[in-house]
Amino acid sequence: MALLVLASTVSWTVDKHICMGRVMDISLFSHADDCGMDMDMEKSCCDDESFTVQGQDDLKISFEKFDLDQQVFLVSFVQTYFQLFEIDSEEPHAFNEYNPPPLIRDVQVLDQTFLI
Repeated sequence: MALLVLASTVSWTVDKHICMGRVMDISLFSHADDCGMDMDMEKSCCDDESFTVQGQDDLKISFEKFDLDQQVFLVSFVQTYFQLFEIDSEEPHAFNEYNPPPLIRDVQVLDQTFLI
């Protein structure tokens, strides 16, 4: 998204040098190098073409310019997006309905075997 904003706001200038119907050099943001032939003649075989794509200057968007439907959509989108990352405080217990097995005798105490 940042690259799209950068590409739409920057002005682009493309300069081409054409010699005898062939493109000899293409340059962005600067002048294209010539082919070395003399362009001072009346009828020259070389030609320079350039075109500029103007970027946007008005990117400041205010919240007041949105109509009511756009504001409702924006608020609901932000709220549902943040609810995606909400962590549940209570973990589900799968064995709440089952009782543990009856403890007839405590084997660790009887055999004197303890983990340290």
